[in-house]
Amino acid sequence: MKTRDIEPFFATLKRANPNPVTELEYTNVFELLAAVLLSAQATDVGVNKATRRLFPRANTPERILALGLPALTEAIRTIGLYRTKAKNLYETCRILVERHGGRVPRSREALEALPGVGRKTANVVLNVAFGEPTMAVDTHIFRVANRTGLAPGRNPLEVEKKLLERVPAHYLVDAHHWLILHGRYVCKARQPLCSQCGVAAWCDAAPARR
Repeated sequence: MKTRDIEPFFATLKRANPNPVTELEYTNVFELLAAVLLSAQATDVGVNKATRRLFPRANTPERILALGLPALTEAIRTIGLYRTKAKNLYETCRILVERHGGRVPRSREALEALPGVGRKTANVVLNVAFGEPTMAVDTHIFRVANRTGLAPGRNPLEVEKKLLERVPAHYLVDAHHWLILHGRYVCKARQPLCSQCGVAAWCDAAPARR
């Protein structure tokens, strides 16, 4: 994708969805952190189904600890890798209470020190909860960035760095959501909906541009 194509590419995504939001359901920063931690190798729909059972009972680190690991594990058993995720979330809650006063930290280093929280999860929390211009590269963003030519890279970190370099500053806060939603619903892995794509004019992989 040529540099001159990036501005109209994002301007078009913005017109179609001026205020994009995550599809994970949450009402506070801790719920967001927990939902993103649980979303690894799982769909947002599946995570939301589980957290609708969990959060009314326990939606703070203190309440998760009071709930206990066995009950937490049972509450999220419909999510893939639920046993490991339950242990990570429980230990994360313990650290949040003991080291951060029960609050979700705002630094990348502190977030990535939490069990089950990697760079992608930290970026989501920093972006969605705190409005920082980060780029959480999941499978959708990785695919879209490479397929369109926006930010080709061999791994998520390469793609993240290129996106931060190439995406205009005034789009950075929302770019993460636009690219995820575009990859989830239009630029699909197996059968991209190129004929329905609003940004095909600037995509390196669009049939008309090959």
